Amino acid sequence: MTDILIRKDGTAGRITLTRPKALNALTYDMCLQIEKALDQWLDDDEVKLLLIDAEGERAFCAGGDIAQVYASGKTGDYSYGRRFWRDEYRMNAKLFEFPKPVVSFLQGFTMGGGVGVGCHGSHRIVCETSQIAMPEAGIGLVPDVGGSLLLAQAPGRLGEYLGMTAARMGAGDAIFAGFADYFVPVTQWPALKEKLIATGDWGAVDAMAQPPENSVMAAQMSEIDRYFAGETLGDILRALRAEDTDFTASVLKTISRNAPLSMACTVEMIHRMRGSEDIRRALELEYRFTHRSMEHGDFLEGVRAAIIDKDRNPKWQHDLDSIPGNAVSQMLMPLGEETLRFEKDTP
Repeated sequence: MTDILIRKDGTAGRITLTRPKALNALTYDMCLQIEKALDQWLDDDEVKLLLIDAEGERAFCAGGDIAQVYASGKTGDYSYGRRFWRDEYRMNAKLFEFPKPVVSFLQGFTMGGGVGVGCHGSHRIVCETSQIAMPEAGIGLVPDVGGSLLLAQAPGRLGEYLGMTAARMGAGDAIFAGFADYFVPVTQWPALKEKLIATGDWGAVDAMAQPPENSVMAAQMSEIDRYFAGETLGDILRALRAEDTDFTASVLKTISRNAPLSMACTVEMIHRMRGSEDIRRALELEYRFTHRSMEHGDFLEGVRAAIIDKDRNPKWQHDLDSIPGNAVSQMLMPLGEETLRFEKDTP
């Protein structure tokens, strides 16, 4: 059983994730296969659009399959993880920049690496079950795969809120935040896919789209903008702690579980990317962090606590209130010769 099914079907280039029991978690090989398909279809006149979907009801893609990254990193070998992220980010850039319509169907969980595959297209479709999030701070990473750009483009200070709390967006929230474009009831997806495959006309998406459910986050924007307006993690913490409300109590409880260094860098990255539309700039900035995340960050401890030992009790290297002043700049400083480039490595 393959992890991914790539083929031409009618007028569409089709990419289907086929690991439903693993919530379609994205492996390194899957990233390379997606990139290969993008390269092949770029100038293929038979391919009018791309259609990206996944098997199973529970998830489009719940994130990257990071078990091998963790295993190699624990031995002190950081090269595999760095190569994984480098090649994944190159694929993300190609998907974002693909000149033909890219239609993605995002049922269930779409998180982390799944956002990098499903949320950079031109026609991103959600349904009743959709739950989209960037939960990287919980395992000692930062929103990556171009997620920092999406967060920076979200309304107001919603990006900081989503990046720090890993809050899950339902269909209405995802459209409001700019992670999705259309709501189509899942019962209509088979007919829509058939029409897209037969005609290559993305207008079929517009014709079937319905108004999304109300966005819970849209109704919270006054609070989100008020408490997440600070320039740093410390500023945001002080604002949240200054008032005892249901909202501030809930947020403080949530972020107390996440890696402080990751959240501090997330805020800084979103601020740097705000106003930009440059996916490569975002990915290069993200790679500065992920390149260092095993050696200098909390990634290995975060994965241990959440996925390996599952004790949910990570020992982060910093407390929320004692992050050294230069820690963020050290994680995000340019990498020099190791900087992310978007050419394939030559043997």
